[in-house]
Amino acid sequence: MVPKKALITGLTGQDGSYLAELLVTKGYQVFGLVRRSSSSNLGRITHLSDNIQILSGDLLDQSSLMDVITESQPDEIYNLASQSYVPLSWTQPALTAEYTALGVSRLLESIRRCKPNAKFYQASSSEVFGQPDESPQTERTAFRPRNPYGVAKAYAHWMTVNYRQKYNLYGCCGITYTHESPRRGTEFVFRKITHAAAQIKLGLANELRLGNLDARRDWCYAKDAVYGMWLMLQQEKPDDYIIASGKTYSVRELVECAFSCVGLNWQDYVSVDPAFYRPDEPVQLVGSIDKIKTQLGWQPQHTFEQMVELMVDYDLKKLSNSGA
Repeated sequence: MVPKKALITGLTGQDGSYLAELLVTKGYQVFGLVRRSSSSNLGRITHLSDNIQILSGDLLDQSSLMDVITESQPDEIYNLASQSYVPLSWTQPALTAEYTALGVSRLLESIRRCKPNAKFYQASSSEVFGQPDESPQTERTAFRPRNPYGVAKAYAHWMTVNYRQKYNLYGCCGITYTHESPRRGTEFVFRKITHAAAQIKLGLANELRLGNLDARRDWCYAKDAVYGMWLMLQQEKPDDYIIASGKTYSVRELVECAFSCVGLNWQDYVSVDPAFYRPDEPVQLVGSIDKIKTQLGWQPQHTFEQMVELMVDYDLKKLSNSGA
C-alpha cells in the first residue's frame, strides 16, 4: 500500500512537531517546509530527522511554494506557519499580514495550480472572534478581531472558505483556542507559569510577575489539538470546526495548580504587574466543541490539571539537567 504524503508548514513549531509525530506513527511520508534563510530551532523535530524530508520554501515566495508542492505531491497539506505571538503583531503588523494572511493566499493558489486534489488544513484561531457577541462561540459566531494577528487569521480563514467554494478545493479551517505543551515558548503565559514554578522550586528564581490573575482562558493540550486537525482531513467533505476544551480557567487557578505541583504557596512568589495586562474582555472567549464532538468524535483527552502537571514535571526535569 502506497503511504499517504503530507506537507507541513510551521514544522518546527509546537503544533508542527506534534503533528509530524502523529503522521509518522500513522505511516505517512512527511515533508516539512522550512525557509531557506531560517535560523529556526530544529530541536523539536530532531528525533524525527530520519522520518521527515525537509524542503526549502517560503510563504512570501509563491514560486517556491509551487516547487515544493510539485516535488512532494502531498495528499494532505497542513498550514501551521504564522507569526503567532499577539503582542508582536502590533509591533510588526505588516510582516504578520504577509505571513499569516497573504502567505495563505499564495499557498492556496499554489495548491490550485499544482495539486488541486490535495486536502488542505488552515490553522485558524480564536483570535478571529476578538470581542465576540456571544459565549461560548460556535463556528457561526461573527468574527470581530481586535489585533493584527486576529485580522490576518480572519483573512486566511475566509480565503480558505472562498477557495473551497470557488474552486471546489478540499479546504478546512480549524479554529483553535489556546493550546499548550512542554514545547510552548516561555513568552506564553501558561508555559511562563509552569517554567517559573519549576525555577523557584529549584532555587533558580524567587519571583514571578504576571498581569491580571482573574483573566480566563480556554486551554487545551497541543497533542489533542493536532489530532483534531488530522481528523478534519479524513472526512469525505471539508468543513470548519472549533478545537477547544470548552472550559475556562483563570490565570490564578493556573498559578495555584502549578505551584501546588511543586509544594509551594504561590502567594509567596507571585506579584501583579500592570505592564502585563491585556485589554478587558467583556465577553468570555470559550469555544463550543459540540460540532467537532458530534461529527468527528473528537474531544480533549487531557484535563487542565493533567496538562499543568506534565508541563511542570517537564520543566523540573529540564532545569535540573541543565542547571539553569
